Amino acid sequence: MDTSSAIKVFESLSSGIRLDIYRLLVKAGPAGLVAGEIGAELGVPPTNLSFHLKALTQSQLLSVTQEGRFLRYRANLGLMHDLIAYLTEECCSGHPELCAGTCQPAGSSACLNTAS
Repeated sequence: MDTSSAIKVFESLSSGIRLDIYRLLVKAGPAGLVAGEIGAELGVPPTNLSFHLKALTQSQLLSVTQEGRFLRYRANLGLMHDLIAYLTEECCSGHPELCAGTCQPAGSSACLNTAS
């Protein structure tokens, strides 16, 4: 992944509704959800939902397949993993394996100092 691609993904996720949609579809896994299920779960009206789903699909964060009258959306988990790899590839001077276990998730505690 390059910087331009990462920026496109982040811009697409910069809306709270879009972030909620993406997280819901990540949770749903490979089965995905039809648009009506997404709207019902998040309480988003169909026209508003359609706008956000289109933006997420254009950025390739979601894939969509037609199932009769319904559209099924799935999170592009490969792109999510590419983004995570892009963000962490320079960790510990390009050796992310050296950083394993040194940082807690944000909100739990700060990075542990292993150089003491």
